[in-house]
Amino acid sequence: MAFEKVTEEPSRYHDLEKMSIFEILTSMNKEDKTVPEAVERAIPQIEKLTMVITDKMLAGGRLFYIGAGTSGRLGVLDASEIPPTYGMPFDLIIGVIAGGEGAIRKPIENAEDDYEQGWADLESYDINEKDVVIGIAASGTTPYVIGAMEESRKRGIITGCIVCNPGSPVAEQADHPIEVVVGPEFVTGSTRMKSGTAQKLVLNMISTAVMIQIGRVEDNKMVNMQLTNSKLVDRGTKMVMEGTGLTDYEQAKALLLKSGSVKKAIESC
Repeated sequence: MAFEKVTEEPSRYHDLEKMSIFEILTSMNKEDKTVPEAVERAIPQIEKLTMVITDKMLAGGRLFYIGAGTSGRLGVLDASEIPPTYGMPFDLIIGVIAGGEGAIRKPIENAEDDYEQGWADLESYDINEKDVVIGIAASGTTPYVIGAMEESRKRGIITGCIVCNPGSPVAEQADHPIEVVVGPEFVTGSTRMKSGTAQKLVLNMISTAVMIQIGRVEDNKMVNMQLTNSKLVDRGTKMVMEGTGLTDYEQAKALLLKSGSVKKAIESC
């Protein structure tokens, strides 16, 4: 029996070109409201994978996201936000996209169909059994991702996935599959919409939960964030004031800049 993609089923809406802008927007919003419910149903799967990643990271491992097109870009985005937000090194969570960095901005023709290249791209990072690989593919059929995950498992590397079709080939290669089935898209087959939103939500959940678990958040604050702009310095200064009892803004700011992080500034008092 052929694998059937829910993500490719016809939209529930017709004659989109005849809709008013208001009708288009309200219809899209109606569909988008169903995404968090689909993610909620997958929380037990998300929890299992997040626990494994946390354990591996505490033992010195890394997390790799690998995907193509929108899915690949979402992985790169999540990985790129971890260093400034939590003060982590850039090589702890790594986003790998079919076609390389150029594919982040422009599609690279046929890159996602290369079954061998996914593993080759992972191997360039000296990936090993301490690490975890998450394949991201709305369809669950991307050869680039399947090949990378299959080879990873052969090498004893734990795999997970984020897909939007049940029982997909990508999920078959995952030790810890996450299947967020959001149904047909508003524009038939346009998986950058509900599927992409679902993947982004799950990525947020995984990386944030892992950072909290490994000690990069205290109370509800990003105490290890990088002080890369005035907004973050201002936010950090207020955290220092709250954490130390200092009432002078400039004094707290000077302490923050001298210490290099909110955490270190508070600990120095």
